[in-house]
Amino acid sequence: TALVSRITKEFDVQVPLKDVFAHPTVEGLAAVIREGTDSPYEAIKPAEKQETYPVSSAQKRIYVLQQLEDGGTGYNMPAVLELEGKLNPERMDRAFQELIKRHESLRTSFEQDAGGDPVQRIHDEMPFTLQTTVLGARTEEEAAAAFIKPFDLSQAPLFRAQIVKVSDERHLLLVDMHHIISDGVSVNILIREFGELYNNRRLPALRIQYKDYAVWQEGFKTGDTYKTQEAYWLKQLEGELPVLDLPADHARPPVRSFAGDKVSFTLDQEVASGLHKLARENGSTLYMVLLAAYTAFLSRLSGQEDIIVGSPIAGRPHKDLEPILGMFVNTLALRTRPEGGKPFVQYLQEVRETALEAFEHQDYPFEELVDKLELTRDMSRNPLFDVMFVLQNMDQESLELN
Repeated sequence: TALVSRITKEFDVQVPLKDVFAHPTVEGLAAVIREGTDSPYEAIKPAEKQETYPVSSAQKRIYVLQQLEDGGTGYNMPAVLELEGKLNPERMDRAFQELIKRHESLRTSFEQDAGGDPVQRIHDEMPFTLQTTVLGARTEEEAAAAFIKPFDLSQAPLFRAQIVKVSDERHLLLVDMHHIISDGVSVNILIREFGELYNNRRLPALRIQYKDYAVWQEGFKTGDTYKTQEAYWLKQLEGELPVLDLPADHARPPVRSFAGDKVSFTLDQEVASGLHKLARENGSTLYMVLLAAYTAFLSRLSGQEDIIVGSPIAGRPHKDLEPILGMFVNTLALRTRPEGGKPFVQYLQEVRETALEAFEHQDYPFEELVDKLELTRDMSRNPLFDVMFVLQNMDQESLELN
């Protein structure tokens, strides 16, 4: 998706995602670009100055979910970084101050307008203190757990940081921010820029900020592309929608909660290379192979042959959005039909098509889709799907501090 958006910016040509799969070489893609249909690259423009700005669809989704969760920490994004060696707290404090100056998202709070809709307010100045504490008798896990507290969305910054001194040469840097101003890609931007600023490097100025994207999205919703994408999703999810019925050992509680556990395992070399081989031989990605296996597995457990799985997508379809800190992630509702009689390779081809089409229509916001489908709300379930499939394939930034 990143490649497609860069091609659009560079050559003013819209290359469908499936062409990237059909022509996996530079030579093949060059031919596609030459014959491509013109698509004048539209830069996202800085918005007019306003008292408050609209929120994006993704922010609206998080805002509503946070109200439902009522002061919980389900949408906090905490991280712990281990620092070894001599630490310069003043320099670290300055790096954070610079980041807050640079990214409006770190100076944004949320409130409701007269009509009760959420809006975002950007503050010019933002008092920020890097908290410092000593580990003392606590374990490192306890120190990290004590740091994570609910955010009040009406109070900026929705971001906090703390240094925990373990010894002279070892510190923990604890960082937490609310998902409404950040996502997985943003965390990498933050880590990379933090390292640059701590090492006294200058960063190129940002041409646009997150609010400019939110305003641009308002305009996008009135255009033809938006209507085409909406029609695609309504077609995908027409008729009676399946409700996944997994055999559980307890009755489902009347209201869902975030209580849960995790089971971790690692695939051995042989299975992993087998999966990559399967992907290669079928013109697919690892994501598609795993999605097919996962849905086939859910079908085996539930005895159902029509399955909807949620899957997050980075949601940065525009080259201009790559350096921006904010919540861009959209959720795709992928509907698959793992019917018993199909050979797996045939089913993989179907999943591949479904995934490619979903990615081509990824700009249509999930919450708008839920509204349009007018589903009967069941408080014990998530709307539209009960399971998600997430492949974390973002670059992992490592932190290098002098």
